[in-house]
Amino acid sequence: MTQVLNVEAEPREDFGKNAARRLRHAGRIPAVVYGGGGPAIPIVVDPRKITEILHSESGHNAIFTLDIRGKAPARVMLRDWQVDPTHGDLLHVDMVRVARDTRLKLKVPIHITGEAKGVKVQGGVFEFVLREVEVECLPDDIPDHITVDVTELTIGHNLRVADLPVGETVKVLTEPTRVVAHVVALRVEEEEKPAAEVVEAAPAEPEVIRKGKAEEEGEAEAAEGTKEKEKKES
Repeated sequence: MTQVLNVEAEPREDFGKNAARRLRHAGRIPAVVYGGGGPAIPIVVDPRKITEILHSESGHNAIFTLDIRGKAPARVMLRDWQVDPTHGDLLHVDMVRVARDTRLKLKVPIHITGEAKGVKVQGGVFEFVLREVEVECLPDDIPDHITVDVTELTIGHNLRVADLPVGETVKVLTEPTRVVAHVVALRVEEEEKPAAEVVEAAPAEPEVIRKGKAEEEGEAEAAEGTKEKEKKES
């Protein structure tokens, strides 16, 4: 890893929310540098320089030179930063001094290269499970990233942390058995169509017409009336 650039800073003399708001309005942001056996120093920096570092290849692991007016230059790296949740602008930055002979613990991203045979040949699905690992090393040995080739990865096989190619100067702290990536078989859910059920039609039953009670009573009254009529005529 190489130093990205120099960041110029000025000691901060005004404090409080109003002072910070005035700084941001002027295109600057408050920051603080500490650690390394030195005192904590409130400073003012250009947020564009910090953004450039965050977007560099090394990202937040970059080591750069901080030039504070009236102070000796210091090798530092970003420890923490605050971002406006609405606009995404930097609001505040914490930096920590870095000594060349002090080992650091930090997280390094994993980069994947190649196309797995399990995908290209066997039609499986590649899953990138773990995208960064924690390592310990000296500042000058911090890798920008760890690159691993997954070309030979087939269905049912895993790439684990222990398989990552790292140099002897870098110690991986993440559990070695953790899965970094693997290829799984594509699951095709075949919908089984239900067999057509053959329903035999029941034989038609003869329709039985039953007379209602009212109808039967009406016919009886009509018969009585006919009888009475015949008696009168005779």
